[in-house]
Amino acid sequence: MTIFRWIVGGIAALLVSGALLSLLVYAIFKIPLWVQRARRLRHWAWSVLLLWFIVEIWTRVADAAFGS
Repeated sequence: MTIFRWIVGGIAALLVSGALLSLLVYAIFKIPLWVQRARRLRHWAWSVLLLWFIVEIWTRVADAAFGS
């Protein structure tokens, strides 16, 4: 499970940093495409973090139900 956490954390960190970088490029050059990319990356980051949360919850539910 630790490997999964590191992978999800790395993917989330890349997505969040990409969103922040895109937002910075938009703030400097005022190109609307970059704010759209920042929003899309932010949405993907939320999706990855929600996936992590769901896997954590259901892992604990499965451990409690089946007792490992």
